[in-house]
Amino acid sequence: MELQNAFVSWFRNSSPYIHAHRNKTLVISFGGEAVLADDFDHHVHDFALLSSLGIRLVLVHGIRPQIGERLNRLNAPARFHRNLRITDDLALQCAKEAAGLVRVEIEALLSMGLANSPMAGSSLKVASGNFVTAKPIGVIDGIDYCHTGEVRRIDSNAIQQQLEQKNVVLISPIGYSPTGEVFNLSAEQVATAVAIALNAEKLILLTEQSFQNPDNNQPVRQLTTDEATAFLHKHPDMPNLVALPLKAAIQSCQSGVKRVHLVDRTIDGALLLELFSRDGIGTLISSTPFETLRPATLNDIGGILELIKPLEQQGKLARRSREKIEMEVSDYIVLEIDGLVIGCLALHTDEQGQCGVIACLAVHPDYQGSARGQRLFEHAVQKTKQLKLKKLFVLSTQTAHWFIERGFQAATIVSLPEPLKVLYNPERNSKVLCKINE
Repeated sequence: MELQNAFVSWFRNSSPYIHAHRNKTLVISFGGEAVLADDFDHHVHDFALLSSLGIRLVLVHGIRPQIGERLNRLNAPARFHRNLRITDDLALQCAKEAAGLVRVEIEALLSMGLANSPMAGSSLKVASGNFVTAKPIGVIDGIDYCHTGEVRRIDSNAIQQQLEQKNVVLISPIGYSPTGEVFNLSAEQVATAVAIALNAEKLILLTEQSFQNPDNNQPVRQLTTDEATAFLHKHPDMPNLVALPLKAAIQSCQSGVKRVHLVDRTIDGALLLELFSRDGIGTLISSTPFETLRPATLNDIGGILELIKPLEQQGKLARRSREKIEMEVSDYIVLEIDGLVIGCLALHTDEQGQCGVIACLAVHPDYQGSARGQRLFEHAVQKTKQLKLKKLFVLSTQTAHWFIERGFQAATIVSLPEPLKVLYNPERNSKVLCKINE
């Protein structure tokens, strides 16, 4: 029963994300290592599920290990410069073979429809083609890259036509020139170019390992493009398995892609966990912060009411009507994650602009213990200094010690300014605490 309840709860909570992603374009990139993995069929099942939910799906695959394997069999050296393969005639032949084989393998897996498999009844159609126009990289640092190229143009109209027909688009890291030449491309670069050209909602890069901060070995959950750039400068020796996708993410966001996700593909179901849960499991890169602290608007009232209702029932907060919050909404600040209000706080001031009262401090249960309340509190204190308030009060029944630890001292209702005494409810017998701004 507990397992059933957990499933029902997860499925219900995922529904907003299902609605949000429907008819949106997602570009998903994965390396040749993922194709070689034993659990690659699990990823294919997830791709099929995304498509069945109405998501317009573009898949970009890599072929680096497949090329390396063929060169090894031929006893030919693999040459790289600046993390790019130098593609001579032999390497190009290996790249063509690898791209064709991988494409066919992926198409075969996407064509599955066995009754006892997750692909049952999927009936996916896959479209591939010459969507990528490329040009040679040329000579860099005196090194001739031969048939290694870079993206010149993406035929976005042709891709859009396929997506409108409910097809999954599969793109190999191979480009063609108007003169009929073939070029070996970086899969990360192709995925980035495709996401930008399609103005994709998301670019998802399935990586070979999770993104961790080398300073503390803790997972990095979210970064803005500026923070990601600074991170790369601080850690120039990051492994390419993480550095290359991170650079691709930065470029994509700077070129208009709203969000880029770095997801460790070795975690089973990582793609679903990232897309259909609030906190995800990977690393989010965006131009603007994923979590925002801002003044409340009338549109936030529903979220505020939902947030404070359990605390009102527990007696931790005084009951507030919708009408009262509407009248005082300019006093509220909210903490928002992906459209969900997870924290709020009200700062009421007297008419003389001398004193203020902190009220209605609440944090969503899922985010308690993560210093969100502290962040709201610090923002309110900073605002009191900007307003040059001399005293800051708080009325509390059950959290007095939390405020005492932050410099508040016991006071009396008499010390409250007259305009703010109306906030005091004798029936609740709240403790009055005061902090003098320095």
